[in-house]
Amino acid sequence: MRVFVTGASGWIGSAVVPDLIDAGHRVLGLARSGSSADALSAAGVEVIRGSLDDLDILRGASAAADGVIHLAFNHEVAFEGGDFKGAADADRRAVEAMGEPLTGSGKPFVIASGTPVVPGRVATERDGHVIPPGAADDPVLAGPTTRMATAEWALSLASRGVRASVVRLPRTNHGEGDRGFVATLVRTARDKGVAGYYGDGTNRWPAVHRLDSAHMFRLALEKAPAGSTLHAVADEGVRLRDIAEVIGRHLQVPMASVPPEDAGEHFGWLAMVLAADQPASGTLTGELTGWQPTQAGLLDDLDKGHYFRTPTA
Repeated sequence: MRVFVTGASGWIGSAVVPDLIDAGHRVLGLARSGSSADALSAAGVEVIRGSLDDLDILRGASAAADGVIHLAFNHEVAFEGGDFKGAADADRRAVEAMGEPLTGSGKPFVIASGTPVVPGRVATERDGHVIPPGAADDPVLAGPTTRMATAEWALSLASRGVRASVVRLPRTNHGEGDRGFVATLVRTARDKGVAGYYGDGTNRWPAVHRLDSAHMFRLALEKAPAGSTLHAVADEGVRLRDIAEVIGRHLQVPMASVPPEDAGEHFGWLAMVLAADQPASGTLTGELTGWQPTQAGLLDDLDKGHYFRTPTA
């Protein structure tokens, strides 16, 4: 299968690419920079230069491929730049541009999304992308709401002859080289001299190793039925206090609760992610696709020590 992959040089994409190639697929990868293009070429990928804003390029690449995996998202704009809504709007335009040429083709179209927060219980694949009333006008919820709506739009392509599926990712896709949420917690603990956890530390994060989530994307491409919602979840919910305990032990700094009213100052943009208890299950996904995580869980991966190596200039 000739597979067009956005975000092919990113954290998860750089694991998806070799998984696809090892399985005999050919990969076309979107690259917005020369360094990304060089990395993809070295990995055996046919490079397509462009970004998520280049809609004509996305349409052409999608139409020419036998399947599409969409992983790219402008996290710098969404989190560090504080414009989640702008990043989500750009993502929606990109998904529409890639999805429309696939109409009636029966080809697979797999996009990444996030596991939902379901108050009071573990979220499953049966939980839809429920958009709270008024969320679209809320400055905090508008961006996540747009991403939920994009996932629903992608799934609706199943009724238009596209084998569309959504792979929901947990809050952390960990592994050596990670620069995401867990790495940010480690960096914050190092800078502050304390391994902080939000509130009483009982809020939970679902987690998966990036090599396991990469394999999930290939399985979705190859076998997910049209309209499937899949969860690439290995750890249903790891308590924030337990994460802080491992971080504190490795950095040799004390643990401490950070009250919700102080979380924004202490954790920065990550505070809004830490504020919710958000366990999720991948059981139904395993039953449907045969996916089984084989890599280390989050706490065991943290204990390997690679998150705590002193950064070099």
